[in-house]
Amino acid sequence: MEKYTERKLVLKDGKTFIGKGFGSLEDKVMEIVFNTSMVGYQEIISDPSYTDQGVVMTYPLIGNYGINDDDFETETPTISGFIVRDYNDEPSNCRSTKTLSEVMQDYGIVGLFDIDTRELARHIRDIGSCLGIITDVFTTTEAALKKIENYVVPHDAVNRVSPKEKYDFVYDLSKELIPERASAGKKNHEVFHVVAIDCGMKKNILRMFVKYGCKVTVVPWNTTSEEIMALKPDGIFVSNGPADPTDVTETIKSIRELKGKCPIFGICLGHQIISLAYGAKTYKLKFGHRGGNHPVKNYLTDKIEITSQNHSYAVDLNSIDGTGLEVTHINLLDNTVEGMRCVKDMVLSVQYHPESAPGPQDSSYLFDDFIAMMKSRKEAR
Repeated sequence: MEKYTERKLVLKDGKTFIGKGFGSLEDKVMEIVFNTSMVGYQEIISDPSYTDQGVVMTYPLIGNYGINDDDFETETPTISGFIVRDYNDEPSNCRSTKTLSEVMQDYGIVGLFDIDTRELARHIRDIGSCLGIITDVFTTTEAALKKIENYVVPHDAVNRVSPKEKYDFVYDLSKELIPERASAGKKNHEVFHVVAIDCGMKKNILRMFVKYGCKVTVVPWNTTSEEIMALKPDGIFVSNGPADPTDVTETIKSIRELKGKCPIFGICLGHQIISLAYGAKTYKLKFGHRGGNHPVKNYLTDKIEITSQNHSYAVDLNSIDGTGLEVTHINLLDNTVEGMRCVKDMVLSVQYHPESAPGPQDSSYLFDDFIAMMKSRKEAR
């Protein structure tokens, strides 16, 4: 353990945790949040929704299966920091090509381990998500708090993680480790063209569309409604992404103009964007939802789904009346809105992640529902 230098995390309220550094060793201010997933750290550090955040993993052992070349959710991770209890730098996995620390060094992700992460998670739960800094152990608390005070919260996160040009997504299904997952699309004999608005999209969403037999064109977050319709889509997808949904004004405008013209499916930030386009409101949760075991009730089937979640904001339930949207799913832990639809406009959205990666696969049927909407619209023409 001699190769690790002492580093510390200082929170905005002065609470300090001293541990050891891994990954990048620069000083970095970030919003500190926690995730309760037991596996999937590679997908978590590469999820663009974590842009500018430092993630605390409550599961203690991280790094033990290394990093592989195929499971990244984005080509360039933009998470700021990763905080764990026990970091394993000698992974055992036939697919591993690098250690977690090596990948974090490659992308400037600061790391801290050997602290009580459950104490830290409880503290965040009590005070709410807050700014913090991972810095050298010799930095005084006063100096650390000054850096936090001078930090300007960015409002351009989606612009930074969204592609600059449109492209067609291509995925080789032979890469699938589980053959039955690769055959998901065989039941769809028709090929549907999905235009995916990328606000910081996880790659597994795109992989799911390909598995379901779709052709996918990915467009930047600020693509106009006219440009999208010129691509002749059978359906429009609005992706997950980072930060405050009210910052994404151009996407909201496009969805407002597109609703009713084409089936629309939104996930996470996309769900919030759709709600804002219909006139509902969003608000920031105290400490967000991040993990792989959140129970959600589907009002349409009366079933409970165990879901994968990662978000700081939610749709205000009281603001939905009169918008034309109806609530389809609710979170059983805190009664926040987890799903909506507009039957007339062929619009559906969920706050959680049906594509998993990581997490349970209870909700993959939502891709079937979107396929069915596109098929229905095509037949009605």
